[in-house]
Amino acid sequence: MSSILDQDQTPITSTTQLAEHLAEGCKPIHKWRIGTEHEKFGFILNQEDPRYLLPPAYEPNGIQSILTSMHQSHPEWKGVFDKENIIGFDTDRGAVSLEPAGQFELSGAPVSNLHEAKQEMEAHFQDVHQAADPLNIGFAPLGFHPFATRDQMPWMPKERYKIMKAYMPKVGTLGLDMMTRTCTVQVNLDFSSEEDMARKMRVSLALQPLATALFANSPFYEGKPSGYQSTRAHIWTDTDNHRSGMPASFFETNFGFEQYVEWLLDVPMYFVIRDEKMIDVAGESFRDWLNGKAPKGFENEQVTMGDFKNHITTAFPDVRLKQYIEMRGADAGSPEMMLAMSAFWTGLLYDPETLIAAEDLVKEYRWQDYIELRSQVTKSGLSVLLGKENLRHFAKRVLALSMQGLKKRNIQNPAGQDEQIYLNPLHEISNGGPTQAEYWLQRYATVWQGDVKHILDEAKI
Repeated sequence: MSSILDQDQTPITSTTQLAEHLAEGCKPIHKWRIGTEHEKFGFILNQEDPRYLLPPAYEPNGIQSILTSMHQSHPEWKGVFDKENIIGFDTDRGAVSLEPAGQFELSGAPVSNLHEAKQEMEAHFQDVHQAADPLNIGFAPLGFHPFATRDQMPWMPKERYKIMKAYMPKVGTLGLDMMTRTCTVQVNLDFSSEEDMARKMRVSLALQPLATALFANSPFYEGKPSGYQSTRAHIWTDTDNHRSGMPASFFETNFGFEQYVEWLLDVPMYFVIRDEKMIDVAGESFRDWLNGKAPKGFENEQVTMGDFKNHITTAFPDVRLKQYIEMRGADAGSPEMMLAMSAFWTGLLYDPETLIAAEDLVKEYRWQDYIELRSQVTKSGLSVLLGKENLRHFAKRVLALSMQGLKKRNIQNPAGQDEQIYLNPLHEISNGGPTQAEYWLQRYATVWQGDVKHILDEAKI
């Protein structure tokens, strides 16, 4: 049994100590790994169930039963619990966890190449089918739930989510939708130094809106076209802007570990862990606590590294820094597209010469251009302009660099193919093919005859 809570009791004595914690993530290139995380919506397949096609609840015969079945098949996996409720596993293939409405997530183990990432994903889907099929539950990775209302989404028994559920309506109008009706895919990548980290953060944050457009996969809202290519990305524009988006300080030339810490200290807190209990302090200031003004009820408590490590997980910028870097701008999509997302960023960021070339390309435009692009692509996807350049043309230039980086890695599968093969879906899109969102809208207008529920059958894993 393991807990979701970090309870490192080391006292914090300076902000330099916090920056040093992030700096501990620095690794030599030969130790760099790739970690792919992906989420998917569950849906009930039993036509006699009144919740047919809606997401399953935790219990009965729902998410808890799936987790129990998975544990029976893999007794060596370490269960993760919130109080008495099983909410996931730590496994040799990463961590299985739950998002607020039961969106099933695999936080993949760090692997050395994309071929291994593919094998890991396939093994996870097999585990899910083995556990979920007997329960008549299916899964589909989509960026935003295509027809369920907010009230139709279940809530998982996690204390963190109770706190967030109460706090979100105070800081934005769409936070509860972010929690319950969105799914994402992200890749976690390493850095070798503070300079390498800063370059990767600037490049990836600038290009995150392009990724949002390329991987857009959420064009529906409660059964109808939403007017957005990525409804998920739109939801993030009014979730909690104090902890999300594209912070300007990340773009500054002096950006480093200490600058990220300074930004984090002004992200409002959610909770504090004491005696294995999660205590609601939503809206309190971490910076104030460091300066001697503790949250109510914690006046005699020393702020600890465990508090900081937990706080890091409550910040949601489009690119997040931990002891690695998380790319957070893409909708969940087909397995091929989720692998393409990992390939896209691996190619750009994991070859030093290619990364410098990507930075040079990014510098052709102002940082403000990328921030404006972020709001435009949610609706219009790849049809917008970046400056005077068509975004699809810009995508081709970025993809050429990603290909270059993967080619230089030259890691081949048994068939002799290197990792460039995983970029094939993106080449089709940049050459004028439909994004996932555009494809679904075309199906909705023709074959489905306006019935969006067909998407679950066609998008299921």
